[in-house]
Amino acid sequence: MVHEITIPRLGWSMEEGVFSGWLKQDGDTIRQGDPLFELEGEKAVQEIEAVDAGILQIPANSPQPGSVVKVGAVVGYLVAEGESLPVGETLDTSAIDRGSKLLSKGTPSLPSETVAGDAALPPAAGPAVRRRAREAGVALDQIAGTGRGGRILAEDIESASSQPLPSPLPPVASPRARRVAAEQKIDWTQLTGTGAGGRIREQDVLAARPAPDSGRRIPLTSRRKVIAQRMVASRQQTVPVTLTTKADAANLVNLREQFKTTSRESPIPSYQDIITKLVAGALRRHPLLAGRWDEDAIVLPAENEVHIGMAVDTDDGLLVPVLCNAAQLSLIELAARSRQLVGQARTGKLTAADMQGSVFTITNLGAFGIDAFTPIINFPETAILGLGSIRREPVVLDDGSIVSRHQLTLSLTFDHRVLDGAPAARFLQDIATAIVNPSAALLS
Repeated sequence: MVHEITIPRLGWSMEEGVFSGWLKQDGDTIRQGDPLFELEGEKAVQEIEAVDAGILQIPANSPQPGSVVKVGAVVGYLVAEGESLPVGETLDTSAIDRGSKLLSKGTPSLPSETVAGDAALPPAAGPAVRRRAREAGVALDQIAGTGRGGRILAEDIESASSQPLPSPLPPVASPRARRVAAEQKIDWTQLTGTGAGGRIREQDVLAARPAPDSGRRIPLTSRRKVIAQRMVASRQQTVPVTLTTKADAANLVNLREQFKTTSRESPIPSYQDIITKLVAGALRRHPLLAGRWDEDAIVLPAENEVHIGMAVDTDDGLLVPVLCNAAQLSLIELAARSRQLVGQARTGKLTAADMQGSVFTITNLGAFGIDAFTPIINFPETAILGLGSIRREPVVLDDGSIVSRHQLTLSLTFDHRVLDGAPAARFLQDIATAIVNPSAALLS
C-alpha cells in the first residue's frame, strides 16, 4: 500500500508553509513517529513526524528547501517493503512554489542533482541559523553540522565564518551590459546574472538602477505577512473596544524591591510576571474574558486551563509564546517559565506548540515609555491587556493632600460581541485593585 506524505496545517490560519528540508534519505525505512522533514509554518519551524510506516520514496520533483508549499500538498510517499511507486509517478507541483527564499542573492544555489531522492540532501538548519549564515556569507552546503542528524547549529556558523571560504568564480557580463553599467555608474560585479551560467545581461544592469525618489523598498518576510494577516483577521472578525484606567502601583513596586533584596530564588519576578499571576486569578472570577466566540455559542476554558499569551518583541517580529496553566504556577515558577519562553522567542527556538492554546494575552510597552495604547486582540481570543510604564505622578488623597505615587496605566481591549462594557470594566477594576495590594491577592 502506498501512503502519501502531505504538508500538515500547523496553525489555525495556516494555508501554506516553507519546506525546510528532508531529515531522512530516499529509501530509508520509516517507523511511525519518525521525523521526516522540517516545515516552517506560522512563525515557527517544526519537525513533521511520520503517521505511517514504510520505505521512504522521494520523487525527483519533490520540493527543494525553501520552497513554499500549500497545506495538503503531497511531497513524498511511504511504500511497503518490496513495493515501488507506479512507473512515471510524479508529484503535482501546482501546490509547490519553488521560488525559494533560500536561493536569494548571497546564498549559493543548490545543484540540480540534490533534487533527486537518491542524492545528497541539503543540510538541515533552522531559520535563525540560515539568516546568520547569510549575514556571515557562509554557504550551508560547505559546513558539517554538529547537531543531531548533521543539523547545522549557530556554533557551526560562527566557527565557519572565521575560516577563509573558497574564492568564488568571477562574474561574467556581456559587452552591452558592461557598457550600460559604466553609463549608469553601476558596479556590475555585485549583480546576480539571469543569463546562462549566471551571465549578467543588459536587463540585469537596468533592473539594478535605483528608482528616482522612490525611497528604500523592504521586502516583506513570510513572518511579517503572517503577523499582518492576523492583525487584519482580528479587526475584521471582532468588535474591539478599549478601556483604560490607572492603578496605584506603589505596593507593586515595593513587592518587587522586596524580591530583589530578600529572595534567594532565581529569577526575580518582573512586574509583568506579578501582573500575569494576578490576571490568571482574575480570569477565574471573570471567565467570559477568557472565552471565545464560536458562531452560536461562547466557549469557556476549563478552570485549570488558564493559558496566558505574552507578546514578545523579536528581530523577526512580534511572537506570542504561551504560559500554560498560569493560575496553577507559583510566582517563581511562572517567572522562570516566562524567561525561558522569551529566550526561545528571541533565538528562534520556539515551536508551534509553544504558541498555541492561549485564552488571554498580555502585552507590555512600559519599557518604551508608553502609558496608554490600543492593543489588538490576538484572535480568536476575546481580550488583551496592555501594560504601560510605571511613573511617579501627583495624586490627590481623600483628605485633599497631594502626594507623589507610582501609577500604572492599564489598557484593556475586548470583543464587544462576547461581553458588554460593564463586565469588562469590572474585570479591569479587579486587576487594578489587585495591583494596589498584590501581596494579598497572590495569597488569596
